[in-house]
Amino acid sequence: MMLRTCRVLCSQAGPSAGGWQPLSFDGGAFHLKGTGELTRALLVLRLCAWPPLVTHGLALQAWSQRLLGSRLSGALLRASIYGQFVAGETAEEVKGCVQQLQTLGLQPLLAVPTEEEPDSAVKTGEAWYEGNFSAMLRCVDLSRGLLETPGPTGNILMQLKVTALTSARLCKELTSWIRKPGASLELSPERLAEAMDSGRDLQVSCLNAEQNQHLRASLSRLHRVVKHARAQHVRLLVDAEYTFLNPALSLLVDALAMRWNSPGEGGPWVWNTYQAYLKDTHERLRRAAEAADRAGLAFGVKLVRGAYLDKEREVAQHHGTEDPTQPDYEATSQSYSRCLELMLTQVSHRGPMCHLMVASHNEESVRQATKRAGRLCRV
Repeated sequence: MMLRTCRVLCSQAGPSAGGWQPLSFDGGAFHLKGTGELTRALLVLRLCAWPPLVTHGLALQAWSQRLLGSRLSGALLRASIYGQFVAGETAEEVKGCVQQLQTLGLQPLLAVPTEEEPDSAVKTGEAWYEGNFSAMLRCVDLSRGLLETPGPTGNILMQLKVTALTSARLCKELTSWIRKPGASLELSPERLAEAMDSGRDLQVSCLNAEQNQHLRASLSRLHRVVKHARAQHVRLLVDAEYTFLNPALSLLVDALAMRWNSPGEGGPWVWNTYQAYLKDTHERLRRAAEAADRAGLAFGVKLVRGAYLDKEREVAQHHGTEDPTQPDYEATSQSYSRCLELMLTQVSHRGPMCHLMVASHNEESVRQATKRAGRLCRV
């Protein structure tokens, strides 16, 4: 669900509603699903909760391809896991799925399923990233074209994965430099934003010539994607990744925000994602919200729990560093609640200059968000 401003929230309740209407999780959304789809969903979700399958999923997929062949193995995936989680392989398939969701009052948030894993083989040249850039532009156009009646300007959303447009290795290098005490101002958002906007050559002393060239190409790709999305009235929600990449990702988001989240642009066109399962998230979110307010910039946040728990703990153990994640589920839920309260207060104070997406499957978190938003509407 997405919360924008109290004015929007209250207007959605309608004049005859007599106030905020609580959400209901009575299963009414399932009436559009056939027995086969519901059975598949139950089976797939049960399998996804089975640890051996989660741990060895890629190995099992490779084994399936060798045993059954690519065509039969692919058909099996499309009929099961792929069919459950992916809207479609073609624009028409995606549009059919979206139209079904729209009957329930749901809007799409498309994502290009392309990224570079930090420990994967290094891509050669810029061709791979340029190909992803072209895919991003097509996804922006598809996002715009999916809604026959888009509604309020800028009410269309799309996910953006930065490691599809710049190498994870470069992000790790930038992160290690950012974390050094007294990091140089040459990596400031202001400097990166000026380089994006002007197209001038950018040289960063902590990078070699090849890395500097890749950084300039990456900044150009990011800037052009946001420029195209802005022209199509599509807001971009930048995905968070691993803690050893996130400082670099946030630096790039801050640079884009300086250019595209100014008051005259009509709200935030570039959002960042905050992971509540990390111990420092509430403090980072508070500082970011205050910095945006001081700078007069619009602020967009997607609030999630997080998806890289095992990897984060494994990396911390390998390097002998403190585990950056919350100790348990309860602590993560408390962190999510605190971040949610912080952002809902920001939304109520800053109005259309602050947008929030409550990106959670957790019913209690969604209930908390709607109840708190209802109270803020009445203040």
